[in-house]
Amino acid sequence: KMNVSNFVQANDPFNNSNTGKDNSKIHIRVQQRNGRKCITTVQGLADDLDILKIAKALKKTFKCNGAILMDPELGEILQLSGDQRTNIREFFVDQEVCHEDQIVIHGG
Repeated sequence: KMNVSNFVQANDPFNNSNTGKDNSKIHIRVQQRNGRKCITTVQGLADDLDILKIAKALKKTFKCNGAILMDPELGEILQLSGDQRTNIREFFVDQEVCHEDQIVIHGG
């Protein structure tokens, strides 16, 4: 017979302990262009965030160009020129846009 008493302390993966915070993931990817050029894309930002203001702040902070794309399936996608993956993660955590465990960095 199996003893299940040690499972009482286990974390329930479906339990929403983050009350008030959106638990969805933010995906940060880098896409290769031609030669050494690349762009960084950010998707999965919450709908209640002002993505225009975030884009403006990122562009000013990292001194790079950027754009916001509307995708029918994925929603709003933020594009920045250059490899800004670690910069974006630090910015989002510092400005409390999201928690660090919500950010997923893809590529390289």
